[in-house]
Amino acid sequence: MSGAAPFHHRPVMVDLVVELFAPVPPGVVVDATLGGGGHSEALLDAHPHLSVVGLDQDPDALAAASDRLRRFGDRVAMRHTRFDRLAAVLSELGHDGASGALFDLGVSSPQLDRPERGFSFRTPGPLDMRMDPTRPVSAADLVNGAAESELARLLRAYGDERYAVRIARAIVAARPLTSTDQLADVVRDAVPAPARRTGGHPARRTFQAIRIAVNDELAILPASLDDALDVLVPGGRCVALAYHSGEDRIVKDRFRSAERGGWTGPSHLPTPPDVHPTVRLLRRGAWRPSAGEIAANPRAEAARLRAVEKLPLQEVA
Repeated sequence: MSGAAPFHHRPVMVDLVVELFAPVPPGVVVDATLGGGGHSEALLDAHPHLSVVGLDQDPDALAAASDRLRRFGDRVAMRHTRFDRLAAVLSELGHDGASGALFDLGVSSPQLDRPERGFSFRTPGPLDMRMDPTRPVSAADLVNGAAESELARLLRAYGDERYAVRIARAIVAARPLTSTDQLADVVRDAVPAPARRTGGHPARRTFQAIRIAVNDELAILPASLDDALDVLVPGGRCVALAYHSGEDRIVKDRFRSAERGGWTGPSHLPTPPDVHPTVRLLRRGAWRPSAGEIAANPRAEAARLRAVEKLPLQEVA
């Protein structure tokens, strides 16, 4: 495990996650974003009828999870891969289906807190941002190689950045950029002074957008959620934690599509009788962390949790 600091992982909304998986049938839960293993540890402790297949593209996270989950023995299997291989990994391991799937999206605290990973605008480090260090394209490649128009598009699409064009123009003018502090300074100077006084660090949205682009986070999410719903056995559940609007929109869209049997008609109209839902929403809208959890872990504040349950076969037929 690289880096001097241990990979501490504080799972968000863990009590609710444990509660939501309590009713699922015995079997395997795919932790599609294993991280340091915090959610999986809680699930395995609370539910003896469940085992876990953990996926993560970060080798540091897998090393930490391996240490944390070793006591559960053969109730845990881990793979170094992205969650878009969820169904393939289950098949390789001989599982016909899953009792659950968990997605805890976005960047983890250990990744942000390690300057050498290049995720944070707050500390100097290399422009990297790869969750999997073996991936070919780093943040430096994107920042220094993408066209100005493409940079602006990414900042708007993945960061909801109001000043995307100004920031993209400033980045191109300042090339080459090699460190996180250089990029943060360029972004800060490109944002109008009045806008710097509110909304946190002016580089936050830019760093978010570049990280998402480097790791294909939103590009692979819709199909991965659909795959997770497909592999669930009746009564199985899929739980997803999202931390920004782009992620949450995708989760909401894919869950609602499954609830409507894939029907794409106007949302104010009832589903036609010949269209059959495959899941039921466990709550209209999203759960949010409690004030107590936010006080203990401020990074939990942005979390939105959504969950669905796979309908029994007789309700789908």
